[in-house]
Amino acid sequence: MTGWIEALAAWVAEGRPAVLVTVLRAEGSTPREAGAKMVVGEDALHGSIGGGHLELEAVEAARALLEAAARGEEVRAPLVRELALGPSLGQCCGGKVTLLLEPVLPPAWRVAVFGAGHVGRAVVRLLADLPCAVTWIDGREAQFPAQPSPRVRRLVTDAPADEVAGLAPGTEVLVMTHSHALDLEIVEAALRRSDLGALGLIGSRTKRARFVQRLSARGHAAEALARLRCPIGLPGIRGKLPAEIAIAVVAELLQRRGAGRPASAGAGAGAGAADERAGEVGEVGGEVAR
Repeated sequence: MTGWIEALAAWVAEGRPAVLVTVLRAEGSTPREAGAKMVVGEDALHGSIGGGHLELEAVEAARALLEAAARGEEVRAPLVRELALGPSLGQCCGGKVTLLLEPVLPPAWRVAVFGAGHVGRAVVRLLADLPCAVTWIDGREAQFPAQPSPRVRRLVTDAPADEVAGLAPGTEVLVMTHSHALDLEIVEAALRRSDLGALGLIGSRTKRARFVQRLSARGHAAEALARLRCPIGLPGIRGKLPAEIAIAVVAELLQRRGAGRPASAGAGAGAGAADERAGEVGEVGGEVAR
């Protein structure tokens, strides 16, 4: 039976954490042979290692690992457990089973990229090679590549701003669509959530000032507006090509993660040359760059 492979692959694609439980060794009389596997999720499981109290113990141990990971604790993997199938376990097989528990956890780093234009595609190509779970959102299906990375989840929708509500807490948001009006909708939706990570908007300081003015008029407090970073990108990278802009943007994300500090407010780290570059991209280049 190889159904567990499809189940595990589907859960990984959906960003669902799981534990792969394998019968590593089976000695004496046991319900299943060595190599039997079961995939355990937070609220579901697929496959079986024999049922009964043995399986119950395995499921409880697997979900304890998932709960620890959800609390942000370090989960050391793999975990090996030996269980004697005697009266103490509620089974009378009399054999002994060694289980291997391997957590398969989605990356803790999540980024939502709104926009599948030239810069958006370049940013996602870089993120796809990093330990990052990417949600990529646009209303134009033709803008997406035919075969995106398995780490990238595409969402094609006529209402991209509505997808903000479904993002996992802590997700960093990059807004770089083909439309300033749509950018504003997405930014406003992200500002309504205080549990998201950094909020970055492609564009210049002028664009940020305009957005802040409009959002303030709609009732958003100054504290919330301070979360909006625009322009984005590591300073010192002067190129205007989509790939060069993407390198600056992703490098800044990595730098901030390495420093372990929240995003800076206001104009962001991409000042100076990056400001000029983002200004040309955000205010003039439009669809050409995005």
